[in-house]
Amino acid sequence: MLDDRDRKLLALLQENADIPAAEIAETLSLSPSACSRRIARLKAEGYITGSMALLDRKKINLPTTIFLLVRTGRHSKNWLDEFHTAVNAIPEIVEVHRLTGNFDYILKLVLPNVEYYDTVYKQLLKRMEMYDMSAYISMETVKLSPGLPTRHI
Repeated sequence: MLDDRDRKLLALLQENADIPAAEIAETLSLSPSACSRRIARLKAEGYITGSMALLDRKKINLPTTIFLLVRTGRHSKNWLDEFHTAVNAIPEIVEVHRLTGNFDYILKLVLPNVEYYDTVYKQLLKRMEMYDMSAYISMETVKLSPGLPTRHI
């Protein structure tokens, strides 16, 4: 079971994974060694699965976001395996979700510009048979939060 300090610790690390353990310890009224033990335990228990640097998409020339809705006419295991392989082979596809409703999948693409979508589109078609694909260009990111709420733990 996690306590309030664990939840706060997880929230702090999601805000900044580089924050020194001593600073976290002070915020949580813990000793640095107790804080380090908590972090180690949260890693061992699988609450913390890794850390990564968040890059500025404009500075690395990927300012464009396109959401691609996909319908498939096939739902065999073979097709699903091919689809998983295809989307994992294209680095510009950064998220893929299987959906309920009228579409089977939604893909999030990060691209240097709208025109580059055609390159990704052709890569997908080369690898997969699709029934229908509809692309939607994001005009503005209203909220982007890679961190998860910790109050539900």
